[in-house]
Amino acid sequence: MKITADNKLKKLIVVGDRVLIKPTQQSEKTASGLYLPPGVQEKEKIQSGYVIKVGPGYPLPLPADEDDVWKGKEEQVKYLPLQSQEGDLAIFLQKGAIEVIYENEKYFIVPQASILMLEREEDL
Repeated sequence: MKITADNKLKKLIVVGDRVLIKPTQQSEKTASGLYLPPGVQEKEKIQSGYVIKVGPGYPLPLPADEDDVWKGKEEQVKYLPLQSQEGDLAIFLQKGAIEVIYENEKYFIVPQASILMLEREEDL
């Protein structure tokens, strides 16, 4: 399978309560007009970006029904879904994020607990 712009992230699987975020372009200057070097922008405690992929969520423990041993084991893992969805604008703590480079683009893998706020585009 050849990787194209349309399918390059389809092979990625986000695990557990993690979210894959593509960072937004940070402004190179402050509100007063001072230009910031790239090192200052990368050391910010809070970052923002768009949610690209979302993991299945928090795994829920299986019920321990010892009386039902004869029924067989169906170990179907169930998950509590995450609050974030693909396409949301997320503001997250840089400290909890892991930076990765995939196909020459920068992404962050962020646990749900490090996301402070989400902005969702509502379908009208």
